[in-house]
Amino acid sequence: MYGDPATIRKILTELGDTWAVVGLSNNRDRAAYGVASVLQRFGKRVVPVHPKAETVHGEPGYASLEEIPFKVDVVDVFVNSELAGQVADQAASIGADAVWFQLGVIDEEAFARTREAGLAMVMDRCPAIEIPALRTPRNPEETA
Repeated sequence: MYGDPATIRKILTELGDTWAVVGLSNNRDRAAYGVASVLQRFGKRVVPVHPKAETVHGEPGYASLEEIPFKVDVVDVFVNSELAGQVADQAASIGADAVWFQLGVIDEEAFARTREAGLAMVMDRCPAIEIPALRTPRNPEETA
C-alpha cells in the first residue's frame, strides 16, 4: 500500500525532523512551497533541494541531495514520476531514513527498491494533508 497509515505515522512522528524537499524553490505558486511551510509549522526543518539552490523559508538550499552536509531524515519528492526513482536511489545512498513521493508522483519500481533498501516509503500522498491529523503545531495559534 502506497500510503500505509502506520508508515505515514512513523515517518511523520518518529523518523526525525530534517526533511530535504526536492523541487523546492521560491516559486510561491508551486505546491512544494506551501507544503514546506506546513512542515515547518509542525516543527520540521525543511532543506530546499533545487538546481538553483535558493534559500527558501529561511533555510539555505542545495543543488542536490549529495551536497547537503548533514543528516537528512526524510526526502520529500516534488519531481515528476520519471525522475523520482533517481531521487529515491539518491536518498538511500545518502543514508536517509524515509522517502515521501508527493501526490501524483508514482514509480512502483522505485517504491520496491526503496523499501528493499530498508527505508520507509510513502507514495502518492501529501504530508501537509496527513500531518495535521497526527500532530498539533508547536504554536497552537498556528492552525492553518
